[in-house]
Amino acid sequence: MNIATTDLGTLLIILVMAVVTLATRWGGVFIMAFVPISRRVQQFIRAMSGSVLIALLAPLAAQGDHGARLALLVTACTMLLLKKPLPAITAGILAAALFRHWAALAG
Repeated sequence: MNIATTDLGTLLIILVMAVVTLATRWGGVFIMAFVPISRRVQQFIRAMSGSVLIALLAPLAAQGDHGARLALLVTACTMLLLKKPLPAITAGILAAALFRHWAALAG
């Protein structure tokens, strides 16, 4: 099946993606309403969030450019120092942007 990415095709793709996203989010909340939140379930949820984060960042660290790796390093160091995610994310974005800007000027 092919959907044209012009005119209404793009809108249809976005709409389908939004419906799928909402269904998975609401479905998860609905299912978890029937699961008793024990200590073991809490541990699983905490471990799962960390594993998802690693699954997203590992390919970036392995296959990303030097700007991406620098951003990961700066973000991790800032998070360890400040223990606040927003300044850490901001520092990582700025590090990548400045590195790529300087690399473009030098190249």
